[in-house]
Amino acid sequence: MTNSDHSNLDTRMDPRGRRVKILATIGPASRSPDMLRKLFKAGADAFRVNMSHGDHGDHEQAIRAIRDMEQEFARPIAILADLQGPKLRVGTFKDGSAVIRHSGHFTLDRDPTPGDETRVCLPHPELFGILERGQRLLINDGKIRLVVKEADENRIFCSAEVGGVISDRKGVNVPDAEVPIPALTEKDRRDLAFAVEHGADWIALSFVQRPEDMAEARKLISAHATGQSMPALCAKIEKPQAVGRLDSIIELSDGIMVARGDLGVELEPHEVPPLQKRIVAASRNAGKPVIVATQMLESMIESPMPTRAEVSDVANAVYDGADAVMLSAESAAGEWPEESVAMMHRITRQVERDDGYKERIRLLDPTPDATTSDALAHSCMTITETVPISAITVFTASGSTARRVARERPATPMLVLTPSMRTARRVALLWGAHAVPTKDIGSFEEMIAKGKRMALRHGFGQPGSKQIVLAGVPFGTPGATNLLHVVTLTGDELDKHDG
Repeated sequence: MTNSDHSNLDTRMDPRGRRVKILATIGPASRSPDMLRKLFKAGADAFRVNMSHGDHGDHEQAIRAIRDMEQEFARPIAILADLQGPKLRVGTFKDGSAVIRHSGHFTLDRDPTPGDETRVCLPHPELFGILERGQRLLINDGKIRLVVKEADENRIFCSAEVGGVISDRKGVNVPDAEVPIPALTEKDRRDLAFAVEHGADWIALSFVQRPEDMAEARKLISAHATGQSMPALCAKIEKPQAVGRLDSIIELSDGIMVARGDLGVELEPHEVPPLQKRIVAASRNAGKPVIVATQMLESMIESPMPTRAEVSDVANAVYDGADAVMLSAESAAGEWPEESVAMMHRITRQVERDDGYKERIRLLDPTPDATTSDALAHSCMTITETVPISAITVFTASGSTARRVARERPATPMLVLTPSMRTARRVALLWGAHAVPTKDIGSFEEMIAKGKRMALRHGFGQPGSKQIVLAGVPFGTPGATNLLHVVTLTGDELDKHDG
């Protein structure tokens, strides 16, 4: 987009015309460079590589195509590698499937012999001996509901609260017990090493149950990455056990994903919406980006138009204050991937134009921490509500200053200037942040001049408009936000070239 293109935009909007970000999942329908370009142009700000499907060759090609596209459009793009996690599954059946009768009995055991309508192997020895009478086993996304009657170290004897057809290797959810399994399987460890090696900006950890799971993942990431190559860590909240330890898990995470698929299986459906709001609010309060995911526009897997309920679902996530919304099968394997991204883009823009959205965001404002950095970030919002400001320009090395400003959800767009491409890519999932990688600064005068130049060049104001510049002194010191300056753009700054 050229500077002349920007002149027609409302100067209080960023170049996408919205603050909430869109994360699109890559799959067979969207892996080609041509389709990835279409998804980016339709509104995708970041791409999810689902390590549960495809092989490393497929993922490597997609990552390479995204990095090429990043150069083409001169805009940092985040890549999130989503680990499969310890998914529990039943074994196989003699005929590939069987029927469990409603109110009948069914046994899960350790016998590898193919199962039938009375039993099947459960190849997870860690489950035997921990389950108790009355606890539930949910199979095939909760379509079959078993209740434990007796359990020992060799068999789990159940009654079928809800029966149905069960087939080979269907997933098993255990909502009522903490499963003593590692957060990372051997496959996850290989996939994590691959993701770090190929420059993923975020690693998403599935089926988190406890804070120790995050610590284990962080340690493994550190073993494969150093310094600028270190990806951020996102906790997927999809287990009831994680909900009970939410604050501790958020504290050890760089971001949070509300993974409503398994969460909706393990909890009652009516429990998920208020929980979504609670997780979004807690993440924002901690200054961590939060993604709402799973089945947002699911009907668009096969249809070019979503249902009204799905549109409302996306809109509600935006009203809740989410940093990003995610497409799963809609963009990965559906028939309308480009249309799905475009629809999500239109929904988020429409919500953000609603005065009710602005009012709700203000009602959910977190209380600033008693730090200079938080006080200045909060002041940015206060100033923009008093003085016409075209942009908040943030200089940051680690992204922490940008996160503090985004936490306040200011009405004015945020231009993030950073010498780190990794930081620029990470904040592609951060509410309201438009990141531009640029050479580091060394003085106050250089900071002011560069801030004005970059704001004009990237369409965040016009000559005569004012901007807030936020940074830390001494420059290049992470977490030292201590300087706020209001400046007026003149237009003369565009004459100088920037790296």
